[in-house]
Amino acid sequence: MINNLVRTFGALSLALVPLLSAPAAQAAAAPPAEVMTLADAVGLVEVTGEDRTGYSRAKFKHWNGGDDKSDGCSTRNEVLIAEAVIAPTVEAGCKLTGGTWRSYYDGQEVTSAGSLDIDHMVPLAEAWDSGASAWTPARREAYANDQGADVSLVAVTARTNRQKADQDPADWMPPSPEAQCRYVGEWVATKLRWQLTADTRELEALKVYAEGPCEDTVVRYTPAV
Repeated sequence: MINNLVRTFGALSLALVPLLSAPAAQAAAAPPAEVMTLADAVGLVEVTGEDRTGYSRAKFKHWNGGDDKSDGCSTRNEVLIAEAVIAPTVEAGCKLTGGTWRSYYDGQEVTSAGSLDIDHMVPLAEAWDSGASAWTPARREAYANDQGADVSLVAVTARTNRQKADQDPADWMPPSPEAQCRYVGEWVATKLRWQLTADTRELEALKVYAEGPCEDTVVRYTPAV
């Protein structure tokens, strides 16, 4: 439940003040989170044209061994475990049985891990269009498995994930009205975290939400390193 609530309110990163005598601690310290209104966050997103030339999902290696290389779980299963409302049983080989999840896109309660997809908040194809085409393979892998921000990957019903496909908010929004402001905030947070751009239609759609029903939404993000 705690992990699920943390994801609801966005990516919170605490800046630790390392001791000068501890270079290892300095290397591990996370930068402070940027916190601002949705309108201000939208204003930071650079606008450019999009180009899907050369795109392939295979250029974003996923799912890898996750954040904890010792647990035997892939990124997918680590996200499922973190987002469970009722924790599943983790069996040999990281097989998940039982458990309960709430898919926030459509408000559905799900009791089978196999009925869920792990959605990339900003889809891989959209990320490619928006700047990831210029990244190294290692950075694309880091993006595709990003658990450093709680909003980057989200467990949702397979049906809504496949309806969304690679569309941006100009063309698709979660079917649950209660989810839409959260979704827009997390979309913008992900774009800023990874310094991804937006095309004109996408930006205009974001502004409609930022200046209207979602004007009170707060965006929190930590730049990816």
